Amino acid sequence: MSKKRQILNRIVIVYTAFVLVGAAIVGKIAYIQFAEGAQWRERAESTTYKNMVLSPNRGDICATDGRVLSSSVPYYEIRMDLMASGLTDRVFTDNIDSLAICLSALFKNQSKYAYRSELTNARKLDKGRRYYRIGNRNVDYLELQQLRKFPLFRMGANKGGLIIVPSNKRKLTHGALAARTLGTINAGGVAVGIEGAFDYALRGREGFRVYQRIPGNNWVPAKSADEIEPEDGTDVITTIDVDIQDVADAALHRSLSRHGADHGCAVLMEVATGDIKAIANLKRTPDGGYTELYNYAIGEASEPGSTMKVATLIALLEDGLITLDDSINTGSGRYRIYDKDITDSRHGGYGLVSVREAFELSSNIAMVKLVSTKYKGKEKDFVNRLYAMRLNQPLGLPIAGEGAPYIKYPGDKLWSGLSMPMMSMGYEVSLTPLQMLTLYNAIANKGKMVKPRFVKALKKHGQTVQTFPTEVLASSICSRSTLRQVHEALEGVVERGTAKHLRNAHYRIAGKTGTAQVAKGTRGYRHQGTVSYQASFAGYFPAEAPKYSCIVVVNSPSNSVYYGNVVAGPVFKEIADKVYATNPEWFGRVDRSTTPEPPQCKNTQTQQLARVLGDLRVPYTLNADPKGWATTTRSDEQVVLNALTPSTSVIPNVVGMGLRDAIYLLENSGVKVRFSGFGTVRAQSVTPGSTVVPGSTVQLEMSST
Repeated sequence: MSKKRQILNRIVIVYTAFVLVGAAIVGKIAYIQFAEGAQWRERAESTTYKNMVLSPNRGDICATDGRVLSSSVPYYEIRMDLMASGLTDRVFTDNIDSLAICLSALFKNQSKYAYRSELTNARKLDKGRRYYRIGNRNVDYLELQQLRKFPLFRMGANKGGLIIVPSNKRKLTHGALAARTLGTINAGGVAVGIEGAFDYALRGREGFRVYQRIPGNNWVPAKSADEIEPEDGTDVITTIDVDIQDVADAALHRSLSRHGADHGCAVLMEVATGDIKAIANLKRTPDGGYTELYNYAIGEASEPGSTMKVATLIALLEDGLITLDDSINTGSGRYRIYDKDITDSRHGGYGLVSVREAFELSSNIAMVKLVSTKYKGKEKDFVNRLYAMRLNQPLGLPIAGEGAPYIKYPGDKLWSGLSMPMMSMGYEVSLTPLQMLTLYNAIANKGKMVKPRFVKALKKHGQTVQTFPTEVLASSICSRSTLRQVHEALEGVVERGTAKHLRNAHYRIAGKTGTAQVAKGTRGYRHQGTVSYQASFAGYFPAEAPKYSCIVVVNSPSNSVYYGNVVAGPVFKEIADKVYATNPEWFGRVDRSTTPEPPQCKNTQTQQLARVLGDLRVPYTLNADPKGWATTTRSDEQVVLNALTPSTSVIPNVVGMGLRDAIYLLENSGVKVRFSGFGTVRAQSVTPGSTVVPGSTVQLEMSST
C-alpha cells in the first residue's frame, strides 16, 4: 500500500508540474498576444517586409541638335554568395577551375590560380564568405552578358551564387569636349557645371517598392498599394554645337601647344540669342598635354588688357568728347604720367594719328592721353559710363563659380591718380572672358546686351516641358551713333590694324586684339626677372550683319610670342572659318538654269573616269577603249576622253596623271620611278615615246593641282 501511494504521489507531482508549466506557457502566450502583440507584430512585419528605394534614371545632357553629351551608363558590381543554398561542395569543386580561368581572362588583374585560391579560401572562412566581391572593377553591360555565361555563374543566384549590384556612372560621350561646362557629379554626390545647375531636373524622383523575404534569405517584390514608381529625370538641351565645339577645342589646343601656354579658353556666342555654341577651357598638365581642368571662361577674372579699350572708346564717344577723325599725338612711343611710363608696342611710337588709327593700332598712349585730358576732374563720369555697360555686375549665370567683375570707383580705398589712365587700357579692372565677350556681343547686337545662355529647354520623352528664353540684361549700352562709330573702329582693326592678318576675301571680321601683363598677386607684374602675358582677341562676324561673337584668351605663352593678334587671333579665325563654311545662309543659291563648266580631270583608266563622270552627270565623249587608258581635254560643254595606248617598249606619257596611275604605267614598262611633290604629274624626266631602258629611272615632278 505504501509503495502504491508513493507512486501515486509521484504521478500527482508530475501532473501538477505539467499543469503549472502549461499554465505558465498559456499565460505567457496571452501576455505576448495582448500585452506585447502590437510590438511583435510590427517587428515581424519589418523583418518579413521592407521598403526598398528605387532610383530613377538620370536625364541626359544633350547638344543643341539632340546629340547626347553626358549620359548615365549602367555598370555592375559583381559579388558571389559563397554560401548560397544550392552551391554544394561538389558543385563548387567541379566548376571553380573553369570559373577562375574566365575571371582572370575578363578582369586581367590576377592569374587563374590566384582566383581559384582566393575563392576557395573565402568559402572556407567564416568571415566575408557571403556576398564576396569579384574582380577589381565594375563591369559594363556587354561584359555582364559575357559573365552570366561563365561556369558556375550560369547556374543562377541560388546554385551558382552570382549577385549583381547595378549602378550608374556619368559618362561624357564626346570625351573632354566642354567637360567643365557640362560638369560632373563627384563621389560625394555634389554636382557642378550644368549637372549642378540643373540637378533638380536631371535627377528625377525616387520611388519605393515593398519586398518580402522568402526561404533562402531572398527578397522578392510583394504586392502593395503603397509602392511608388520612380520618375526618370528630364533631359537638358544645351545650346552647344558639337561640331563647332570640336573645332574650338582643337584650335585652342594647337595654339596652346605651339606657344607653350599655361592655359586658355575660347567661347563662341550667337549674337541675337546669347546662345553659347562652343566653350573650350584647356590647362597644361604635368606631362605637357592639355585637358579641361577648370572653367576659365566663367571663373577666371583678370585684367583684360587692350580688349578693354573698346569700352573706353564707347565712353569717350558717348559723352561727345571725341570723334574718330580727331587727332592725337602719341609722340615717340613713351609717355610719362605721374611715376608711370606708358609705352606703345612700336619702337619710336606712332606720332600724330587720328583716334581711329590709334584704336586700330592699339596705342596705349593715345587712350591714356584721351582719358586723362577729357575726363580730368570728371573721373566719376568715366566710371559711370563703364557701369552703364554693366561691366561692374556679374552676369548671373546658372552655372556656379562666376568670377566677380571689379571696376573701382573714385573714392575707393585703392583709387589713385593712375587708376583712370590704367583702366582706359585694361588694367586695374577685372573681368572674366565671358563678361568681356558679353560686351562685344552687345556691340554686335545693336547695343542690346543679352545674358549668355547655356540651356534652351528641358525635355522628357521627347516632349518639351520647359523653355528658357533669351534674357536681356540691358536694352542699350549706348546710342546708335556711338555704335556706328565703334563698328567702324573694330572693323578697322582687322582691315588695317593689329589684326589685319585675319582679313579674308569671304567674310569680314570686326574685333580687338589684347595683350596684357599678368599680375602675380602682391609680387606685381615682374617676378624673378620674368613677366607673364595674357593674349586675347574678341570680336564678331560677319561684320556687316553680325551673327556670332567670339573671344579667345591664352594665358602665359612662354615661347617669346605673346601678342593677341599672333597667339589668340588665329584661333578666332579658325573657329569663324568653320562656322562660315558650314552655314548655308551665307551662300547664294545655285542657279540650276545654267550649265556648269566641266571639271578638270586627270588622265587615268577610262572605265573608272567614265564611271565618275556618269555618277556626277558630267557630259563626256568617249574616244577610247573602255578597258584601256585615256587622256582628257575639256570643251565648254563636256569632257573628251581620248585613247592612251601604253607600250612596254616605249616610255608612256604620264603628264596629267595622278601618282598611282603614273607609277603603274611606268613600272609596267620596266623602269623605276622617283618623284617629288604631290598632286598631279607636271613633268617627267624621260621624253614620252623614248625607247625603254630596263632598270632605268624616271623622275616625276608633281604639282599641287
